[in-house]
Amino acid sequence: MDTLISLKVFRHVVEIGSFVGAAEKMDMSAAMASKHVMHLERYLGARLLNRTTRRVAPTEAGREYYERLSQVLGELEEAEQAVGAATVMPQGRLRVSSLSAFGLKYVMGAVADYAAAHPQVNVEMTFADRVVELIDEGYDVAIRAAPTGLKSSSLVARQIATAHIVLCASPEYLREHGAPKTLADLASHNYLQYAGVSFADMAQTEAARSSRVRVVGNISVNHLEAMRVAVLQGAGVAMLGSEAIGADIAEGRLIPLLVDEIGPRELPIHVVYASRRYLSAKVRSFVDFMVDRFAGQKLWPTLDEIREAAERHR
Repeated sequence: MDTLISLKVFRHVVEIGSFVGAAEKMDMSAAMASKHVMHLERYLGARLLNRTTRRVAPTEAGREYYERLSQVLGELEEAEQAVGAATVMPQGRLRVSSLSAFGLKYVMGAVADYAAAHPQVNVEMTFADRVVELIDEGYDVAIRAAPTGLKSSSLVARQIATAHIVLCASPEYLREHGAPKTLADLASHNYLQYAGVSFADMAQTEAARSSRVRVVGNISVNHLEAMRVAVLQGAGVAMLGSEAIGADIAEGRLIPLLVDEIGPRELPIHVVYASRRYLSAKVRSFVDFMVDRFAGQKLWPTLDEIREAAERHR
């Protein structure tokens, strides 16, 4: 059997999750697709896939092999496309994950413009505030906010913007409950928590991070835009990024609180992709487009403007 075809069949089986889907991609029968994978397993002397009546999933060895194989095949396909041409045109499916608030306000418009400029690229957008695993989950690019930095050495990150994490509340909430003047005052306020992230994780100053003040509230949310809605409605105080609430601060719908005592904490926003010597044309062009798109743009209030907004409402 042609081992190169077997490699391509295996890649499609992992990405699609079935022999039938892979067979359709390769224009062959499902039985032949299965034979190609078995040929590859015999050749390597290792089981690559776990097969059940309902699903097909890679083994641990299969997942590691797929990650390396997908890069090699991607580079091989670009080399084939490049023969007789000076450049490789961006084309194919591009899977992008973006944090929700920044993605809805800024990324989606940029994606629409990128797609118009590169009609042969099919962009699949996913919005999520959790950190997706690019390789394991099959994404090409992610737009991430990283207050504590990016830990994986297998990823490349290019910063496109800087926001700040701000403690805030609506004017209506503050009229009813009063504004906290010190860290200790937070104990008497309804603190809305972003699920799985502590108050100390969000704070900038050492005093706030080490504070023993117990902040509690009756709402926990795993989506930043949903948290913003709750705070705008006067449900309590919350720590939110200015990428989500910049316009609300600028227009007085939300008031920054305890700026000197807590922060605001810097929130770098990056476009992230897997580290490779040779990037596919679609990933390279998209990353460059995003970096150029946001270079030098003022997207939300600066740190000084946040402080001025807080001062106006003291």
